Amino acid sequence: MEKAKNLTFLMIKTTIYHHKIVMSLGGSLIVPNGGIDVAFLKKFNDFIREKLEEDKERQFYIVAGGGATTRHYQKAARDVIGHELTPEDLDWLGIHSTRLNAHLLRTIFRDIAHPFILKHFEIIRKVKEPIVIASGWKPGWSTDFCATMLCEDYHVKTVINLSNIETVYTQDPRQNSDAKPIKNISWSKFRQIVGDRWIPGMNAPFDPVAAKKAQDLGLKVIVLKGSNFENLEKFFDNKEFIGTVIE
Repeated sequence: MEKAKNLTFLMIKTTIYHHKIVMSLGGSLIVPNGGIDVAFLKKFNDFIREKLEEDKERQFYIVAGGGATTRHYQKAARDVIGHELTPEDLDWLGIHSTRLNAHLLRTIFRDIAHPFILKHFEIIRKVKEPIVIASGWKPGWSTDFCATMLCEDYHVKTVINLSNIETVYTQDPRQNSDAKPIKNISWSKFRQIVGDRWIPGMNAPFDPVAAKKAQDLGLKVIVLKGSNFENLEKFFDNKEFIGTVIE
């Protein structure tokens, strides 16, 4: 209840350029620890199609995260060899997990999605389809970083970052009860919270390397809880919503 009370003070309003929309879809929404979340994917499918019906010129560039699939494969490899994996191997397991999730999304949106999944970040010069699905690319690049690269390649200024958290906090709320939700924050202050180093599998609202790139590009990132479709609807309707704006 106290958390909900705090979040009522985070009602904010912002406007995005609606025709081209980059989404970083957290793997924790696609594949939480209990397996693939079919109920979420059904709602996400309906929501995206509804937004496309509202505006025929919209295009969604959706980057799939790895979720629990990544962690399960990483843990299995550690358990077999009995010691920590190299950062490169950890990243590759994560990358292939994002590609599997991306293919799942591509299958769901098969009738309206571009036939090619962006996984090596080739620039598609003429994108006619309303949806383009992307995955992870190479070690050192999180899917958040891939989302910022899509913004650079396709001239988009806003990333909608959908995960399992409602806002960015001053500290990790799971470890510190004094953590406070943040409504608006600059890139410089945000980077003080998350640091500068990418660690494979790290759990951050927006990863440090992606944050630096986003700051350099002058991007705005909106952090929202992806499973709260009522709140997401408010954001698209330019109404007050619960979340964090980083810019």
